[in-house]
Order: sequence, then C-alpha cells, then structure tokens
Amino acid sequence: MDERGYGYTWICVVGNGQWILDMYSHLDRLYLLSLFPLPPPIFPPQAFCVSDPNSLTIVASTMIRSSFPSFRRLLLQNVSPSASSKIGMYNWFTSQPYPLESPNPTYSDEEYADVDWDSLGFGLMATDYMYITKCCEGQHFEEGQLSRYGNIKLSPAAGVLNYGQGLFEGTKAYRKENGRVLLFRPEQNAIRMKIGAERMCMASPSIEHFVHALKQTVLANKRWIPPPGKGSLYLRPLLLGTGPVLGLAPAPEYTFLIYASPVRNYFKEGSAPLNLHVEENFDRASRRGTGNVKTISNYAPVLMAQTTAKKRGFSDVLYLDSATKKNLEEVSSCNIFIAKGKCIATPATNGTILSGITRKSVIEIAGDLGYQVEERAVGVDELIEADEVFCTGTAVGVAPVGSITYQDKRMEYITGSGTICQELNDTISGIQTGTIQDKKGWIIEVD
Repeated sequence: MDERGYGYTWICVVGNGQWILDMYSHLDRLYLLSLFPLPPPIFPPQAFCVSDPNSLTIVASTMIRSSFPSFRRLLLQNVSPSASSKIGMYNWFTSQPYPLESPNPTYSDEEYADVDWDSLGFGLMATDYMYITKCCEGQHFEEGQLSRYGNIKLSPAAGVLNYGQGLFEGTKAYRKENGRVLLFRPEQNAIRMKIGAERMCMASPSIEHFVHALKQTVLANKRWIPPPGKGSLYLRPLLLGTGPVLGLAPAPEYTFLIYASPVRNYFKEGSAPLNLHVEENFDRASRRGTGNVKTISNYAPVLMAQTTAKKRGFSDVLYLDSATKKNLEEVSSCNIFIAKGKCIATPATNGTILSGITRKSVIEIAGDLGYQVEERAVGVDELIEADEVFCTGTAVGVAPVGSITYQDKRMEYITGSGTICQELNDTISGIQTGTIQDKKGWIIEVD
C-alpha cells in the first residue's frame, strides 16, 4: 500500500491467450492502469477463462465486484465490437495510461505562482496540471482527468510520430481586476478542432467537452494566470493520433490533452512594430491542401524561411499564394490585414488560409466601429499604397507592422496612437480582459 491506495493485478484468460489487468484502488474507486497479453503457459488458479474477447469488460467487472462489492465506479470504457479483436484491444489498453491523481486534485491556495511577471515573455513555463483523455477509433472521448504536468509516453509507431496525425489549438485565460477569470470564445477553438479532425480522419471531443476541459485546466492552474495587465495564461489543446500504426492509415487511438503556460508578448519586439519579409521561394500552403486547418504538419515547413528571415533582422515571414505568387496569404503564425483610409482588407479564407478566431473577431469589431471590411484576394502590390498593415492571432493579439520588405524594396506604415490597429487592439483586449463590456456573448467566466 502507498499513500494513494492499493494496487491489484488480475489475470484474465481470453481464448488461447491471457490478459493482465493492472488495477488501482483509491477512495472506493477503481482505475484500470493497463491491460496487456501474456504467453499461454501461465494459468493461475484465480484466472477467469472466457472464449469471447467481447466478454473481457464483463469479466473484469465481475472480478472486481467479487472482491469490492461496494465500489461505486469503474473507470473502464467498453470495447466496441469493431475493436474487439486481440489486436484492437491491445492497441486500446496498452497505450500510456492516465497519470493518476485524486478525482479532486488539491490545488495550491497561493494567489500567484512565484514568477517575475514583469519579465514574462512567450516561452514555456511548466505549470501544475494538464488535462488528458483518450478514445479509440470510432468511439467518443469520455471525461478525462487532471494529472501533474509532465512527459507522456508514446509508442514509436504512434500515428502522430510517423504520419503527422495531430492538431493543436491556442487560446488564453485572462484575470480581471476583481480576480475573476475569463475565456475568449473557446467554443470557436472547439469548432475549428472538429473541422480539422474531420479533415485529418481523427476522433475529436465535443464542443461542450472541449470547453469544460479548458475550464478544468484553467482552475487547476489558476495561480499561474498573470496579474491584470501582465499577460495571460496560454492554453494549448492537443489532439494526437497516439495509437500504433505501421502502414499509412488513421491511428487506432487518439489522445486529447491540454497544458498551460503563462505568457506575454509573442514577438521579441514586444509591442513595437513588426518588420516582415515577403517570402517568394517557399510556400506555406497549396490549394486543396491543409492550409485551412490547424494541423501540426503545417508549421515545421515554415521554419526554414522564418529562421532565415530572422537572421536577417526581420520579425517574421509573409507568404504569397502558391499558384500565382501575386496575392498575400498569411504570416507564419498569424493572419494579415491592410488598411487604406476607412477600408480594411484581409485575404479570404479560400482553403489555404487558417480561419483565425482573432481575425474573425477583428472583422466583426471593425464593422461595428464603422470601417468597411473586405475579405478578398489582396494583391502584393497593394502593400505599396496601404496606410497600415497589422497581424492578428491568439498569440500575437493585434500587432502593428512597421515595415514590409518585398524584392529588396522596403515599405513603411503608420503605427502607434490614433491608428486603426491601435483602436482594434484596445477594443478586443478590453473585451478579453473585462474592461470593456462584452455585448456579443464572446466571454465565458470560469467558475
């Protein structure tokens, strides 16, 4: 026995093979840690013999009830007929189990973590908890658990490692002056993940599950949310094909995970204007590809162009369309807008551009403020006549662009007080942090 509870090992014989059930008991609840096959020779007296692999879950429950008649809950998911073969159950049950915590983790009573909030940047800072749940192909994600932040184990044959079957999202939690915590349009992240999962042939959590998991992660890491005006808690939901697969095919198992890190400014320039370089040698996305979904495979390919540009003193890279090289698409990790007078234009999301949530919000806010907003093809030559250029994204917010270099020609833009960019940034930031009334129902308060 340890301080958490008791561990038990059960042996179940299925057909000509055997399965080890490693169970863990805590507070009248039983958790399945792992289940894996053994060679036939071992047949202990307490083994249960069944001929149908479909009966495995029933047998497990029977064994547990015989020794723990008062148990209230068995954290064990039923196996569907389509996954009832030995191989299917092996894939499902032998993946990394949930790191076990009490069903109600003990949170720190500290108001704030020991962090120098004034020097906070956009780098990973390990927090207390992460949220994790799994499901097999063709099934639905069940309620997950909070576990201590740390490494996870993956099969070397995991779909995400071999074939890039993975998605990620990004959203933030903000602390109000009165201490309450706010999320900004998290259901939009959930919708985008579901769209991406369909494109990548993956199971995905429901919108309600996604938002609930975000709230749990925020509450478990509340002391890591910076003070008002000092930053936010960045939340990174991941959807990964973690089941092993050798041939090119969807993974047999998926993991939904959320971790968090306190952050402030994304770019090293802080709130200073960005300097972009128009990239002509590499493409970010192509027509009928995956440029419009937030798959992990979209991001590593931009690193070469981005790294080269940064070595030359630029903040980031602005990509052109792959077909004609005449129209703007987006920056490596954010959307792009140009402004001339009272008219604002941004490239239309035609399948190669990510539909950013900040982008969508800025378009609506700009319309409310009386600006004419156009979603259309934006020619690279329009950069010459633009008054302002700015980027939008969860990580960057609404960031002003001071200059863009295209074919060795540097074009400069208006930045600072009184600009459209500043007005939009102040408005959306005010809604996110609760200093401006939310009239659109975009804010969710975390209880």
